[in-house]
Amino acid sequence: MIALRVFVDGIVQGVGYRAFTKRLAQSYGLSGWVRNLPDGRVEVFVQGDRDLVFDFLKELWKGPPAGRVDRMEVLKEVVRDEERDFVIKY
Repeated sequence: MIALRVFVDGIVQGVGYRAFTKRLAQSYGLSGWVRNLPDGRVEVFVQGDRDLVFDFLKELWKGPPAGRVDRMEVLKEVVRDEERDFVIKY
């Protein structure tokens, strides 16, 4: 089990990126959250099986059809027991 924090930069707000991320994470059985940041980026906290998390990251890079990912910063995090589902934070 691993946990990562991901900062996604590009055209990622107002294009369904958070909903895309939530559906994708749930399809992989991952837990965590996604939220918009005031600077235009999207922040993702994700945890789960290592291979599934890395497959999830590859799909995050593609994003939804209306979006465009220019850059992703990935940081290692500590696994959190309180994260049970994957949610959108507002």
